[in-house]
Amino acid sequence: MRTIEQYLPDHPFFAGLGADAMSLVGGCAANVSFAADEFLFREGEPADRFFVIRRGRVAIEVHAPAAGTVVLDTADAGDIVGWSWLVPPYRWLFDARAVEATGAVTFDGRCLRDKCEEDPRMGYELTRRVIQVMSDRLVASRVRLLDLYGAAGAGHAAPR
Repeated sequence: MRTIEQYLPDHPFFAGLGADAMSLVGGCAANVSFAADEFLFREGEPADRFFVIRRGRVAIEVHAPAAGTVVLDTADAGDIVGWSWLVPPYRWLFDARAVEATGAVTFDGRCLRDKCEEDPRMGYELTRRVIQVMSDRLVASRVRLLDLYGAAGAGHAAPR
């Protein structure tokens, strides 16, 4: 397996950041692993990190009182998980659970926020990339919800 320093520059999320920025970002990174059914994070906990999945699968979940646990999306190798480290009050909005044995690179959110303050250009680039992850996740969640509830509403006229 490649080291973090070898892996990150080839990852699309980090592509084009440049050597100096990659050095700063890499200084906030560590490899982690999770067993199947282990949580990467839980809703309401402090959001102090994010993850690049290297292998395995992660379910992004929310607990709905009437429906139980609902999977909003899944993340596989190469996907990014977690954006709440960048958005005050820095609390997780969802659960993330390893569906199978999973390896990831984790990034210390406070470390990254501090480095973004020191280097506003890098901060802008990371923020722009996180916003893209947020948008992609929102679209995927919307499609999943339409799949779940679209059939139930078929044949019903929209209220006027």
